[in-house]
Amino acid sequence: MSREKKAQIIDALQSEFSNCNIAILTDYRGLSNAEITAFRRKVQETNGAYRVVKNTLARFAAERVERPDLAASFEGPVAIAFGYGEITQIARAVADYIRTSGTTASIKAGFLPERMLTAEEVNILARLPSREVLLGRVVSGMQSPFWRLVGVLAGPMRGLAGVLQARIEQLEGAQNV
Repeated sequence: MSREKKAQIIDALQSEFSNCNIAILTDYRGLSNAEITAFRRKVQETNGAYRVVKNTLARFAAERVERPDLAASFEGPVAIAFGYGEITQIARAVADYIRTSGTTASIKAGFLPERMLTAEEVNILARLPSREVLLGRVVSGMQSPFWRLVGVLAGPMRGLAGVLQARIEQLEGAQNV
């Protein structure tokens, strides 16, 4: 590979490291080309990209974005799933593919713009519900005390209305006799 081609690859990786919301490093040993293509399609469905990288070039790109902790992760066969959307979606896509495909591929590590993630942390992210579901739960949790308060405050009024309605029916019954 020529120096110019290597420089282009390093620049592209540097750009992806800088622009992604999450990246998940996987060991792709044991995957055939067809399985890698299926994995790539699964990641692309979640607004991501899956790239097999040369470790040396990836280390250079990681050092350029001042991530020495990331550079140390490039050992053995490594492919990277870059996520540009919601971080739980890409983590879920990678974890689901590895779990359901029955291959020997595995999650090695991951990183967010501010920190590195272990394989276990990536799996925890994969099990989290989507952003919309979490926001719905927060809003529901915030509304719940207010609805309970309304119910408690409305209770005596409902009781009084029930008593008055019963008295009206009682008086109507007495007039009809």
